[in-house]
Amino acid sequence: MAELAGKVAIVTGGATGIGFGGAEALANEGATVVLFGLDRAALDKAVATLEASGATAHGIVGDVANDASVAALVAETVEKFGRIDIIVNSAAIQPYGTVETMGEADWDRVLGVNLKGTYLTAHHAIPVMRKTGGGAIVNIASVQGIACQTNVAAYVASKGGLLALTRAMALDHAKDGIRVNAVCPGSIDTPMLRFAASENLDGKTEDEVIASWGAAHPIGRVGRPEDVGAMIAFLAGPRAAFCTGGEYKVDGGLLAKIGVVLPD
Repeated sequence: MAELAGKVAIVTGGATGIGFGGAEALANEGATVVLFGLDRAALDKAVATLEASGATAHGIVGDVANDASVAALVAETVEKFGRIDIIVNSAAIQPYGTVETMGEADWDRVLGVNLKGTYLTAHHAIPVMRKTGGGAIVNIASVQGIACQTNVAAYVASKGGLLALTRAMALDHAKDGIRVNAVCPGSIDTPMLRFAASENLDGKTEDEVIASWGAAHPIGRVGRPEDVGAMIAFLAGPRAAFCTGGEYKVDGGLLAKIGVVLPD
């Protein structure tokens, strides 16, 4: 029997990249998945892909950094499916800039999506999860919450904050039967990584840039969304019943190295 049969999962940023990899892994274990994001066309495509494989999926358009939008997400999910068991906080943005060069509006937007968005989904969903006996929250952090590159100060701050928030949430809500863990991906072949590659071509193709970044990982390649999805499904499921407050690297061994140089 699928480990997550009968469970309902919300995945923010679920239409593409790591979010979709997580949604697909959860669906493969029998969960109903609700995808949340800004792009209706991308959501529809992702839902169609999941449904074609036999999953039950639903897309909701909204902004994870907006309280009313997230409240509506939770309300619609409960109205349609009756419960919430799993939250995957995957929505994230990574514009370039230092604390000197980045404007306040951009700084606030990064922290709003990457950190406040996790607060908002938890704030609205935890009362629902408590009523049905608890569940699991998986926050998608980053190796950059542990060791960082240059010129992405807001992103690094948001991911470091997310790791701290994960620990706080785990302690606060263990009594509710809610486990909270973080996943720290390394370089994963997603639209975000492709954008970063396009900004660093230096006469190379995107694929060549990404291959060079992959060579920095002991495993010898960048990760794939399904690599992270497998960890998400594990942490959401019964085999991780004694895991909470942890951070789990899916980085191809990147941070095990001395003198790691992350891609700019």
